[in-house]
Amino acid sequence: MSEVVSPGEGERALQDPPDDDGGPPARRRPPAVERLLGHGTASSWVVQHGRIALTGAIRAVLDEIRAGAEPVPDDAEIVARAAARLDAAARPSLRQVFNLTGTVLHTNLGRAILPEEAVVAVAAAMTGATNLEFDLASGERGERDSHVEALICRLTGAEAALVVNNNAAAVLLVLDALALRREVIVSRGELVEIGGSFRVPDVMARAGCRLREVGTTNRTHLADYADAIGPRTGLVMKVHPSNYEIRGFASQPPEAELHRLCIARGVPLASDLGSGSLIDLAAYGLPPEPTVRQALAYCDLVTFSGDKLLGGVQCGLVVGRADLVAKARRNPLKRALRVDKMTYAALEAVLRLYEHPEQLRRRLPTLRLLTRPRDEIEAQARRLLPEVARRLQGRAEVALSSCASQIGSGALPIDTLPSACLTLRRPASDGTRRGGGAWLKRLGADLRALPVPIIGRVAHDALQLDLRTLEDEAGFLASLDALAC
Repeated sequence: MSEVVSPGEGERALQDPPDDDGGPPARRRPPAVERLLGHGTASSWVVQHGRIALTGAIRAVLDEIRAGAEPVPDDAEIVARAAARLDAAARPSLRQVFNLTGTVLHTNLGRAILPEEAVVAVAAAMTGATNLEFDLASGERGERDSHVEALICRLTGAEAALVVNNNAAAVLLVLDALALRREVIVSRGELVEIGGSFRVPDVMARAGCRLREVGTTNRTHLADYADAIGPRTGLVMKVHPSNYEIRGFASQPPEAELHRLCIARGVPLASDLGSGSLIDLAAYGLPPEPTVRQALAYCDLVTFSGDKLLGGVQCGLVVGRADLVAKARRNPLKRALRVDKMTYAALEAVLRLYEHPEQLRRRLPTLRLLTRPRDEIEAQARRLLPEVARRLQGRAEVALSSCASQIGSGALPIDTLPSACLTLRRPASDGTRRGGGAWLKRLGADLRALPVPIIGRVAHDALQLDLRTLEDEAGFLASLDALAC
C-alpha cells in the first residue's frame, strides 16, 4: 500500500532529497506557475498589472532560476521578483528629472519648463473637443494658425505668422516654399552645425535648393552678396551663429544695407534667428540677444523656436511679410509639419504672458531661472548643504562652490551666468584618489537611478549640482532619501 504524505512533508521531501553519497541536499525544483499565482502576495499584483502580465513575468523569473545555479528562492521571493519586473516595465520612459547641469535650456533635458498657465491650457485641450480648425463665428472650416497668429503679430510687428513643429521645420518650409530648385545665398561664416549633426547646408539640400556661399569664414562684405545675386537666386538667408561666436578680424555687412540690396534686386531676405527672444534681455540684466521685432526691421521673414528663449513649447514660427507667409502656408509641407491642438494651447498661453511684461519675470519659468540672483542661489546652497551632506554621508564629501551657468540651446554661447553649486567629491576616507573617474560614474549612475533622477555635470574631478534651476527643494531632498534604501 502506498504511503500517504502530508503536503508539508511532501514539499520538504521534494526540496531536500539527500544525495546518494550522503552529501548536501539537491537543489529543489522550482514551483509551478499556478501555485505562485495563488500565493497570498500575488493577488495585489494581479489587480495592478493583470493576471496575464504577472503570469508572463513569473515564467520569465522561473526561466532565469532554471538557467542559473542559485538555490531556488521561496515562493514570496519569486513573486516579488516578478512584480519588480512588471514595475520596471510599467515605469514611463519619459520622466521628470532635476536638471542641475547649469544649462537652463538643456536640449537633452527638454529645454523650457512651461508655466502653469500653459499646463492648464494643454489639459483643457487634451480632455475635450476643440475648435482647432473650426470657425465658431461662421460655422465653417477654420485655419489652425488663427489661434495664435494675431497674438504673434502684435508681439513681433509681423504682418503674418504660422507655426510648425520646430525651427528646423520652419527653415525647411521657407526654403521649399521660396527657393525650390533655386539658389540660396548664405555667408560662409553662417553655415552652422548645431546639435545632433544638424547642418544648414544639409537642410537646404533636402529642400531642393542650391547653396551659394559668399564671403569667407570670418568676413563677408555687401559686395559679396551683390555679386552673387542673379536670375537663379530664390532667397538670401542670414543664419544666427548657434553654439559658437567668431571674434577678432571678422565682419558682416549691416543688416539694413543687406536688406536694401535685396529689395533693390527683388529677392526676399530671411533670417533664421534660432532662439527667438521676444523681449530685450538686457533690460533684465542678461546678455543682449536680437529680438524677433528687431530682426523683422531688416528682414522679410524670420524663423525661430518656441521652446528656447521664448520659454514655451517646442515649435517653430515663421513671421514676416504676409505674401511670403501665405506662400509658405500653401506649401504641401505645411500640412506635414503642422502642430496639434496641445501645442497651440500651450503656445497661446505662453504668448499671452508677454502681454503683461511687468509680471513676466515671475510667471515665465525660463526668464525666472535665467534672472535668479547669485546671492539667492548661494543662500539656497548653504541651506541645502547640511541636508545633502547627511544623505550622502560615506558616499561623497559635499561642499559649496561658485560656478557659471549657461543659457543653452545655442543662445549666447559665450556668455555665462554667475551661480552656485554643491560639489560632490570622493570621500577622503577612501584614501587614494585613484579610480576617481570610476567613482564619479558610479555616483552619477546612483543619482540617475533615484525616483526623480538628479542630473549634474562633471567638472574638476567632481560632480557639480548647479542650483540655478532648482525650485523644488523638498522634492530634491525626498529623491535623495532613496539613496538610503
